[in-house]
Amino acid sequence: MKIKVLGAGLAGTEAAYFLANLGLEVELFEMKPQKFSPAHKSEGFAELICSNSLKAKRLNSAAGLLKWEMSCLGSLCVEAALKCQVPAGGALAVDRDLFSAYITEKIKGHPNIIVKHQEVADINPDEYTIVATGPLTDGRLYESIKNLCSEDYLNFFDAAAPIVTADSIDYSKVFSESRYGKGGDDYINCPFNKAEYEQFYEALISAKRAILHDADNPLKVYEGCMPIEVLATRGKDAMRFGPLKPVGLRDPNTGHRPWAVVQLRKENSKGTMLNLVGFQTNLKFGEQKRVFGMIPGLESAEFVRYGVMHRNSFLNSPKVLNKDFSMKKYPKVSFAGQISGVEGYMESAASGIMAAYHLAADLGLKTKVDFPEYTMLGALSGYISDETVKDFQPMGANFGVLPPLDEHIRDKQKRYAELFYRSANWFKCNGFCESVPTVEIEEKS
Repeated sequence: MKIKVLGAGLAGTEAAYFLANLGLEVELFEMKPQKFSPAHKSEGFAELICSNSLKAKRLNSAAGLLKWEMSCLGSLCVEAALKCQVPAGGALAVDRDLFSAYITEKIKGHPNIIVKHQEVADINPDEYTIVATGPLTDGRLYESIKNLCSEDYLNFFDAAAPIVTADSIDYSKVFSESRYGKGGDDYINCPFNKAEYEQFYEALISAKRAILHDADNPLKVYEGCMPIEVLATRGKDAMRFGPLKPVGLRDPNTGHRPWAVVQLRKENSKGTMLNLVGFQTNLKFGEQKRVFGMIPGLESAEFVRYGVMHRNSFLNSPKVLNKDFSMKKYPKVSFAGQISGVEGYMESAASGIMAAYHLAADLGLKTKVDFPEYTMLGALSGYISDETVKDFQPMGANFGVLPPLDEHIRDKQKRYAELFYRSANWFKCNGFCESVPTVEIEEKS
């Protein structure tokens, strides 16, 4: 029996790898390099676009819990991330090129995976298929999916941050430090005083934005990738309470906490490129150079990639999908990745594993199991299939989707640790892992 997987992003490669390791023959369809989406540039699989950060590593964080659960299921993306990570404080950030190359080699070298570089136009509901074509699915396949769903698509716009060269920064105006001293000097901080910040704010809110060529669909921005200029319109201090918050930092040049801070994070393992953290944007390229050049230290910055904005699409999943990511109407067809209504790189990869696991269980190759709602995998699966959710929007890993503990714990770190243990003990009891690691709790100073 052959299983079709459409798309070689994080979700598709996870699904293909999982099924192939069970001895199933997998046909993995990827349209690159014959055709590229507006956001993709590399021919490699599992291409990271918006950021090189895969969020927090610590176990008592929602992102850390998700990655640990994924590792219990043999996640290829978690394996690749740990092999290709670059310093980023408490976050798991990777060298994008190495990450993609690692996964591409694993997939192409697997004896049970046949890679077909071609665009798929139609889906046969009678064949086992996992659709992981991503949020930029278009053309005939887009229409085929709409016909299968009998439901309207929901559309939103996603934005990516600019990247600058490290050697073009004015290091006399910046300093290296992570918030609260966590992670050493993994971040470069560009500090604003009050006057500089207010000038930057005025320039940003009046800057010219690029035209979005999608007249049929109104602009719908997802909060997790809010363009910096849209955030700025919510108030003069909105950025200072968001990605430009100065808390936990002290400028050694002044001895004081800055009024606001723009953080730069390593984009690759060599540290030759830097990502403007939280600066997803839809400004015109010339405006990006002008306005972002007002950031202290970036006056002469060389931009190797300007921020871009593109249309993302996702299913009205509670109406279309079951908890196992299969279609309610056509159970042999499953969806995974951002098109299924999860948000985030690792969340997308996790949905690929879940779709593959449940497909394998249907074929008798895995034990049928319902991942409980107090696991992050179970909670996200429950969210995308919860018909009580109104105005469905993509959701990433967060502790808000988990049910509360039986006993409330005031200390947040300890409470999050207990949320981890609750999930981890289930994974251990059900044979997904041999032991439960100890969560490190930082002592309050």
